Amino acid sequence: MYHSVAPYEHDPYLVTVRPERLDAQFRCLRRAGLRGVGVGDLLAARRRGAARGLVGLTFDDGYRDFAHTVVPLLRRHGFGATVYVVAGLLGGTNLWDPDGERKDLMTADEVAGVAAEGIEIGAHGMTHVPLSGSIGAPELAREVGESRRVLGDLVPRPVAGFCYPYGAHDDRAVAAVRAAGYEHACATGRPDDPGPLALPRTYVGDRDGALRLVAKRGRHAGAEARGGARGATPVALVGRGGG
Repeated sequence: MYHSVAPYEHDPYLVTVRPERLDAQFRCLRRAGLRGVGVGDLLAARRRGAARGLVGLTFDDGYRDFAHTVVPLLRRHGFGATVYVVAGLLGGTNLWDPDGERKDLMTADEVAGVAAEGIEIGAHGMTHVPLSGSIGAPELAREVGESRRVLGDLVPRPVAGFCYPYGAHDDRAVAAVRAAGYEHACATGRPDDPGPLALPRTYVGDRDGALRLVAKRGRHAGAEARGGARGATPVALVGRGGG
């Protein structure tokens, strides 16, 4: 789980990774025999029993640096990814991070250009508000359903993935995502009830070098194994043979 990739001086929310660090992390994945792919491609590979050696790469919020910095790095390493876009703030900024640096978000043309590069476009709501708790039913339906429609008008293939802002979701949010026609949705960390509409992810930050990446991968795989033992659907974003 990534967010912004750019040089920075002030990052109180720990959402930014420097480009050289991301390049090094990608090289680390390649040395480990892993290839980054989008969430839809990873889940499809799991269904075929062909996910060994794949790792799902996700980038939340749709920052403009994804189009200009991340896509060239993905191309260099032969990786794919999913970028989750805040559909109601195209061309705007990250107003939800009041104490952080102002970061530009991709425009509609940039989202279309990223999709043309083969990157999976997913929805991240309309305005990046939490989708659990007291949010009203009409607003919940708009945040989930309208974001799919807006992005679907920009990209050539159906928008199949959703990402809950802040990872915040409950039964109502999951039901809204299902009703809107999404096939998969990402949470953060390890959800209480993981499944295709509440996929677990591991945060990756600017401090994560090779050893920390290996440790995080191990913890993630261990959590997946424990979830499978409890009867939960094994859906961690690290591919394993046989799916």
